[in-house]
Amino acid sequence: MLTVWDIIKSPVITEKALDLKEATSDTRQLVTFRVDARANKIQIRAAVEKIFNVQVDSVRTANYKGKEVRRGRLVGKKSDWKKAFVTLKPGHVIGEFGEVI
Repeated sequence: MLTVWDIIKSPVITEKALDLKEATSDTRQLVTFRVDARANKIQIRAAVEKIFNVQVDSVRTANYKGKEVRRGRLVGKKSDWKKAFVTLKPGHVIGEFGEVI
């Protein structure tokens, strides 16, 4: 059984993710998280609502395959991961590094 702290691994802090967060309308906010690959949308919604004390409107997910990496002649692979795009209900906001405003 996954706990809420196992489901949400970290926020995605990239230019694209921050642009999505800023580009959303004044009433709704879109935030992105790196989540456990086994978590479903219902579990992600519950975890975000419990950790950040906000209400979630919708959750979209995307699975990413790990890239192949080389270190000289040795070939390895980065791990696969999952990203969640969480849209908050109007009036609910999560700040830059997780503080609730």
